[in-house]
Amino acid sequence: MSIEIIKKKLQLDIYGFSGTAINKDYEGAIFLLMKKLWKTVKSQDIKHKGLNIWVYEKNEKVFAGVELENPANQANELEQKSITLKKYAYYKHIGSYNLLKQVGENMRKELNNLGFETRLPYIEIYGHWINDETRLETELIMCLK
Repeated sequence: MSIEIIKKKLQLDIYGFSGTAINKDYEGAIFLLMKKLWKTVKSQDIKHKGLNIWVYEKNEKVFAGVELENPANQANELEQKSITLKKYAYYKHIGSYNLLKQVGENMRKELNNLGFETRLPYIEIYGHWINDETRLETELIMCLK
């Protein structure tokens, strides 16, 4: 696993919906938020960059969002989330989404073995969909103390 440690500021401004992962059902909570997000985006013809961005926060809070082409024209219903990270670990996973939970755990373990301490938020940025799941790309970003 080739993890990059980045000490350059990362600024993400995303729009979507937040919720809570009841009983730590993160996937279930985020899929409901994504469904609501894409229904709103499509019904209001909101121009976006097309990448799903999932944010995991303290107290089982989650956010499902997307970067907009023109945030000034964003729909009132969408929540805005601005994230600024000063130091973070980055890994690009290529392969099935079903492996992401394990890949994230492996990433966290490797970072701990290297002496880094992770903290929330944790971010997953999903690349554009393709039918070949062995070529799916997901960027994993872990905030470092």
